[in-house]
This record gives sequence, structure tokens and C-alpha cells, in this order.
Amino acid sequence: ELKMEEELNGLFQGSIENHDFHVYLQPKVGLESRALEGAEALVRCIHPKRGVIYPSDFIPLFERNGKICKLDIYVFTKVCRIISRWEKEGKEIIPVSVNLSRQHFTDEDFLDRFADIAGQYHIPAGMIEFELTESIFFDSHQIQRVRDAIQRMHELGFACSLDDFGSGYSSLNLLKNLPIDVLKLDILFFQKSRDIRRERIVVSNVINMAKELDIKTIAEGVEDMDTVEFLRKAGCNVIQGYVFAKPMPQEDFEHLLTDNQDGSFEGC
Repeated sequence: ELKMEEELNGLFQGSIENHDFHVYLQPKVGLESRALEGAEALVRCIHPKRGVIYPSDFIPLFERNGKICKLDIYVFTKVCRIISRWEKEGKEIIPVSVNLSRQHFTDEDFLDRFADIAGQYHIPAGMIEFELTESIFFDSHQIQRVRDAIQRMHELGFACSLDDFGSGYSSLNLLKNLPIDVLKLDILFFQKSRDIRRERIVVSNVINMAKELDIKTIAEGVEDMDTVEFLRKAGCNVIQGYVFAKPMPQEDFEHLLTDNQDGSFEGC
């Protein structure tokens, strides 16, 4: 494992320079509109010698050694290019979310860099959303820092979501204290319970609570239509999951975007 880590570390700079890191997009489908309402940008490394290297192999390593900040900026820049090109080509532009590592928060002015890049590409306000995970909080002092950062994101025209909701213990405290725009429910986490009735009561109430707080809800990890129907009835806004589509190369996503401009998302 150590050998693999050394190898991945060694590949990093060359892979950034050669654009071996590719942005894949996973569709987000609106339950009411039944249309494509957004995408999450996910990263894959397709190395000329090593082949496909999955995020689970390199993200934790880059989180530990600080390289993740550089990778986040790289992905963010690629997303700005994609949105800018859609606009130039007259395609419908839809919001894209990007993951933001907790490592950025050690620098108080980190958002300036992102704002500069978005400005260079003339990205309209509301078209990029930062996804934060619960792991962002080292301690209770961190909440105020993150709260300030989210308010700054809003000033700069970015939205903010809390990812993997339900997989940690501090969830309700975060919901109470952070002015987030979107709550992402980790449905696979909820489905680890043995009692489907209890699980659905919890999910329904979280969705309801988010609605009262004016927070949009996205269910992630949805794999079957039975869950889609339950979430539709519960008032969930958006589905992101294999039931509709896997993460895909941007060319494939763009075909979907073009096909979807005139009607409902296939399968919804």
C-alpha cells in the first residue's frame, strides 16, 4: 500500500500537467420537473500507463498530503471551461457542483482564487455549487469559520451544499448553524437500517425540515424506482443516482443535455 501511495504521489504533478485527471458529470434529475436540473463534477484519473485510477485510491491520499487543494482548483477550472463553452455554443446551462476539501479552510481567503477563475470565464451567479462534507469540521470552532465562508460564497455568487447528510453525528447541529442552500441525503446510509418504516419516517422528516428551512434536498445513491416514488411523495426535490444515470464523460453528458432540452428525463 505504501508503494502504491508513493507511486500515486509521484504521478500527481505529471498527471495535472498532462490533463490525465478527467471530469465526469453525474446528472441530477428534478422529481417535479422530471428534467435534468444539474450535475455533480467527479474526477477520474486516466493514466496512459496505469489506466483508470479511481478517486477512492487517490482522494484520501491527497487529502492527507495537501495536494487535494491543487486538484480541487484543477477540477473547478475544468468545470468553468465546460460551462463557458455551453454558453458560447448556445446550450442550456445548468448548475454544476464541485467538491471542496476541508484543507482549503486553513486559508481564510481561499475563495478569492475560485472567484478569480469564475470571473475569467464569466460564469453567471448560481451556476457553481460547492459541496462540503461533514468531515470538514475538526471541532466546534470550525463551524463559525465555515459559516463565514458560506456567507462569502453567497456574496461571490456560489451556492453551497452539505454532502453525505446522515452519515455522521453532528448533522442537526450543522443544519441549525449553517446557511446552506442544498442538503444531500446519503440514501445508501439510511438503507443500512433493518426497519424500512423507521428509515422512511426519518428521511421524510429530514426532507420536511429542510423544506421549512428553505433548503433544497437531493437524494444521492438512489438505485431503484421504488425509492424514487417514496422520495417523490416525501417531497424530495432532486435525485442523483444510478437509477437514472452513472457519472459519465462530459461528451456523453452533453448529448443528454441536448436531448433533455425539450422534455422529461428518460426513465423518470
